[in-house]
Amino acid sequence: MTNNTQFSKPENQFWTLQIGGWTGYCIVVFLAIIRPQFDQADFNLGGQIINLAIETSTGFFLSSLLWLMIRRIVHLSLRVTLIISFTSAALLGCILNVIKLASYKAIIHQQVWYEQLNMLEFGGWLLFSVATMFIFTAIFFIMLYNNRLQNEHEMLLRAQNSAKEAQLEMLRYQLNPHFMFNTLNAISTLIYKHENDKANEMLDKLCSFLRYSLVQKNDQISTLKEELELLELYLSIEKVRFAERLNVSLAIQANTNCAKVPTLLLQPLVENAVKFGIESSKGTGNIVISAKRIKDTLVVDVFNDASSTSQEKQKGFGIGLNNTRERLNTMFNEACKVELVSSGSNGTKVTIEMPFLCDERYA
Repeated sequence: MTNNTQFSKPENQFWTLQIGGWTGYCIVVFLAIIRPQFDQADFNLGGQIINLAIETSTGFFLSSLLWLMIRRIVHLSLRVTLIISFTSAALLGCILNVIKLASYKAIIHQQVWYEQLNMLEFGGWLLFSVATMFIFTAIFFIMLYNNRLQNEHEMLLRAQNSAKEAQLEMLRYQLNPHFMFNTLNAISTLIYKHENDKANEMLDKLCSFLRYSLVQKNDQISTLKEELELLELYLSIEKVRFAERLNVSLAIQANTNCAKVPTLLLQPLVENAVKFGIESSKGTGNIVISAKRIKDTLVVDVFNDASSTSQEKQKGFGIGLNNTRERLNTMFNEACKVELVSSGSNGTKVTIEMPFLCDERYA
């Protein structure tokens, strides 16, 4: 990962291109132009090598100047940058061509470069020199704009992650005041009835719940195992209120404990089951919480056997279920199933289906 990051820097890409590109240029010229002349009687290998070294070094230097110039103007509009860059490449190609020709005439033929000048020969060399600089210019553009796109993509991802975390944070903290209002209202009722011991016990458990959920659980993502531990604290509060009227049973598959879920996923669902099931009835109520894995899907059910009316069903769809649906959709970047099914006298069940992602710490 570190090596890839280092290589992705424009400076490292540039030096890799320069060294590799001009080394390849040198090899191609040697094999295509110098090597076929080995059998000539007046062939000067030493002079040819010196001339090739001068030609390659000049090209390396001029393309470096071109790189520095393009980096300074790349922030301009694309049209202006292209015009300036390729015009500069053409001028530098002309300079490269003159130096190549002068070196060739002086070293290989011991002539002044403009003596016995053949314009057809000069034009052929010029076309090759300018084309070489154009190729380097095009590659420089690809490197710089690709790097810019990568940076913009990374910034976009960071912005999206920040927005998602902020949304999850907002949705999560909609739940805590909702739960606290209901609990404090229950404590107030107990005090009003002069059941101070129960009120004090409930307040102590509320403090434990808030300490666990707000202080220790700042992450937006939890596991099903941790959610069950938090749910146990919540149920201990409700047990103070309802005593033997509240019966809770769990049916959790062992392989689901590591499943990643939004923090405070189960508590508002069970709170709805208590409020619109147990609290609204006068008798004993049973709540069954189950979780199972079906292929790559986690299915969580919260069922209570208390009867409910159509109006109660709509109330139960309040902040808890809507919030749960939004948090799941935000966390997984896809629509997750959150369904409430009420069968009148047979009770009410909330079913949640979400992608199964395992936290390896609990696997």
